[in-house]
Amino acid sequence: MRRSTRAVIAAVAALAVLGPIGWFWYDSLVPGTYDMTAMGYPDSGGGPAVAHDHAAGISVADLKGPSGTPDVAVTLTARKDGARYTLNGSSPGPEIRAVQGQLIQVTLVNESVPDGVTLHWHGVDVPNGEDGVAGVTQDAVPRGQSFVYRFVAKDAGTYWYHSHQVSHEQVKNGLFGPLVITPGRAAPPDRAAPPDQVAPPDRAAPPDQAAPPDQAAPPDQAAPPDQAAPPDQVAMVHTYQGKRTINGAPGVSELRSRYVRLINTDAGPIRVWVSGTSFQVAAIDGHDVHRPGTVRDRAVLVTAGGRVDLRLTGPGRVDVGGSAALAAPGTAAAALPGETVDFLSYGEPAPLGFDPGRANRRFRYDIGRRFGFLDGRPGMWWTVNGHLFPDIPMFMVTTGDVVRMTVHNGSGEVHPMHLHGHHVVVLTHNGVTATGSPWWTDSLDVPDGDTFELAFIADNPGIWADHCHNLDHVPEGLVAHLAYAGVRTPFQVGGKNANTPE
Repeated sequence: MRRSTRAVIAAVAALAVLGPIGWFWYDSLVPGTYDMTAMGYPDSGGGPAVAHDHAAGISVADLKGPSGTPDVAVTLTARKDGARYTLNGSSPGPEIRAVQGQLIQVTLVNESVPDGVTLHWHGVDVPNGEDGVAGVTQDAVPRGQSFVYRFVAKDAGTYWYHSHQVSHEQVKNGLFGPLVITPGRAAPPDRAAPPDQVAPPDRAAPPDQAAPPDQAAPPDQAAPPDQAAPPDQVAMVHTYQGKRTINGAPGVSELRSRYVRLINTDAGPIRVWVSGTSFQVAAIDGHDVHRPGTVRDRAVLVTAGGRVDLRLTGPGRVDVGGSAALAAPGTAAAALPGETVDFLSYGEPAPLGFDPGRANRRFRYDIGRRFGFLDGRPGMWWTVNGHLFPDIPMFMVTTGDVVRMTVHNGSGEVHPMHLHGHHVVVLTHNGVTATGSPWWTDSLDVPDGDTFELAFIADNPGIWADHCHNLDHVPEGLVAHLAYAGVRTPFQVGGKNANTPE
């Protein structure tokens, strides 16, 4: 065989191998600036096709909270010092408190965060323009500038706020804080909230100090308007440089209340347990558990981003792992129990307020992992319905739709899935039907191999992230969006504001 013929055959063989690789590399490239809603492909969930017009329709910038004098007004100043981020000089940032129905106004000032910053109100179903996702609902706030968020505290419960700009770095290193909405009558719209309801904007509330008695009621039992409510205690769990803390303090802090609002701000699930007394799980992700049973010697799983309210029946100790705990004087630690409270059967049934059997849109969210290219980088990446980012589904809905979504994880790792702007109710887990209190959640722990069937009403127009709250997984491709017909965004990922919503 002539040498030239062999060379041609070798070249053809090389092209046969390298050509497809080159195509996959090229096809994976993400523009430096892009409209998130133009990425991937629309999925109408078996319902009527929903066209997405990127130029027409209402802008997310117009989906804002109401005007008027706020009842609760707070200024949060974001700073960066080395790898550490703070809000008003502390991490966690100030505890914000409001009474259900009050108008909250938060002014975010970026003093020294070079990448820009936003605030996302995790678990709060705010209007879309207040959601705080850089490049989707607003531009990241650059150094020396500010942004004002306004929303009504519609639902009582335990929530938190955190940056949604370069969030896998900023949240990990301190840009977050607690938000508590207590039941009760709203203050008149022209009257500011009492000064003891909000931590002063220039300093954080003491990290493990119980709220004054007139600030909170257990979430499933609102106090009469003229009667003081019992106290509660917020416990934000976060790991700083390998050390697990509660409200920024490692080790054991004083348990000052029998009602504890646990918030997991870390990237993975934690198991918490109570020693020395029995307890109830009073609320999950800001929603009351209907007629919760009293349990003892069981752990409670709190997924990344999730919140669980515990009502203790007596003095005790609450451990969150990593030697961090809240403890009443003289209460000894017990070992982590082997059994965990099953939210699928815990509590007693109650009406959902809608019929999931009348769903007109049904989506699948299958999480996988495979080799491929992501923005030109080869590696093992997360997939959604078999596709790598940016070729992922945009779940399309119209206002009023009844939605069912099946979430399956076959990726080899656990994923805490978080849908913005909505709470979903769990219908089944691995084929087992829910029999307890309605399990409403916005942050759902999905272990490897598990399948959940969820339902919700599409009642909050906008463009909403639906992503893993192990925030390192988002820049690795584990993010999709729920988009409403007739809603567009004027904001772009990348661009002059370097919007990076991960």
